[in-house]
Amino acid sequence: MVDGESGRSQAVGIDLVAPEVFAPMLRRLALAALGIGIGAALLSAVWLSWPYAILLGLVVAVPTLGYVFAFRRRRMWLSGSVISAHRLFGERTVDLAAATGVQLLVFPGRLSRIVLKVTAGPDTQLVPLAMYTDAGSGRELHPLGLRKLADALAASELAAGAAVSEILVHQLRAEARDAALGERPLYRGVQLVRAKDSVSSVVLSDQEVAQLL
Repeated sequence: MVDGESGRSQAVGIDLVAPEVFAPMLRRLALAALGIGIGAALLSAVWLSWPYAILLGLVVAVPTLGYVFAFRRRRMWLSGSVISAHRLFGERTVDLAAATGVQLLVFPGRLSRIVLKVTAGPDTQLVPLAMYTDAGSGRELHPLGLRKLADALAASELAAGAAVSEILVHQLRAEARDAALGERPLYRGVQLVRAKDSVSSVVLSDQEVAQLL
């Protein structure tokens, strides 16, 4: 019984693209920024004093190094019904069980994203669920993450939470049978917004969410 409860509350990563995927590229970017910064400092030392030359090198290198550090730190986890989002400074937690709003939000474009928007009191958290290109390829949140989100939303007292949970369950079934994109609810949600030729983010209405099933 204890093992079962521990398994249910175990934290699961829900990043659409885990930072580890970009780790080699980020290392190269950090080394390149460091090299350019050192080069700028050495070159400027020809006509500037060393303190100013070093300062110039830091101005060149630090923004990129800071971006790399911030990107590597960004992670999202789901433990039970609680989403924990790690940022550069601190951590935000949102409890799906206490959610006051649950929506599906689509960001259209050449690379369109569909995300889960959760509001709990003054806090709002976006959880990317999938992204699709115009060419019909893309990336979807891994099955375990979808399953845990569906379970947590199903326990919500909100009708919208139950509706989105059902969408995620249908998405899981479509992925399990390797269905075509047109049969996957998340992709159909993106297509609904693309058909509107919208250039800004769009919240799917209750009627549109129902159409995805």
